[in-house]
Amino acid sequence: MTAPTHDVIVEPDAEHLARAAAEALVARLAAAQALRGSASVVLTGGGMGIAVLEHVAALAAEPARERVDWTAVDFWWGDERFVPAADDERNEKAARRALLDRVNAPAERVHAMPASDGEFAEPEDAAAWYAAELAAAASDGRAVPRLDLLLLGMGPEGHVASIFPESPAVQDERTVVAVRDCPKPPPTRISLGFTAINSAEEVWLLVAGGAKAPAVAQAMSGADAVQLPAAGVHGARATRWLLDAAAASELPRRTG
Repeated sequence: MTAPTHDVIVEPDAEHLARAAAEALVARLAAAQALRGSASVVLTGGGMGIAVLEHVAALAAEPARERVDWTAVDFWWGDERFVPAADDERNEKAARRALLDRVNAPAERVHAMPASDGEFAEPEDAAAWYAAELAAAASDGRAVPRLDLLLLGMGPEGHVASIFPESPAVQDERTVVAVRDCPKPPPTRISLGFTAINSAEEVWLLVAGGAKAPAVAQAMSGADAVQLPAAGVHGARATRWLLDAAAASELPRRTG
């Protein structure tokens, strides 16, 4: 098997980064559909993740742009806040407003993580259900379906999805885990584990801001994933860091 590739793209600022990531995302999904007729993407929340989706929606409205059949895209989530469905903290709610409702994504293609006021009162049960949904969509007895692209943000301390430094989720080998006592509110969440994240064909980390520059540099220099979870993620075929200039400011300068 070919070793996964790793590349870095730096844009001048967060706005340019969101636009460039959106254009690349549309191209990636279109390419997957050209090969297999469908595509799959794992969404992330946060300011940058939602900004990218807003740009994707704008691109979808431009007739001259490369086309994605949005009825043939499966949407999954890397993590979710275990709060009521109507809560503005929900990544799903923000993603629907930014993109899914605007492209009329079919309900059966939108695989949202459970809310706290739904069928499951405990995040552990909700996580187990989502793991079962992933397995049911997979083939050949795999635990996770083909995921063409998985988007991640990163916190200034290096967390990805809802996997925080030195938390139980760092060493949990399940595909989906419940997260309690999260150091960042809200405290209760559901998250894909490294097992699921690293099964994706491509993993893109979207990072903006100088406050995150030290963690970016540490993650890319081989930091321990227990202390800095972003260092532990990679795509099966490619890992891409999409950064603004501030987030890239502590990386070694390239020559040539």
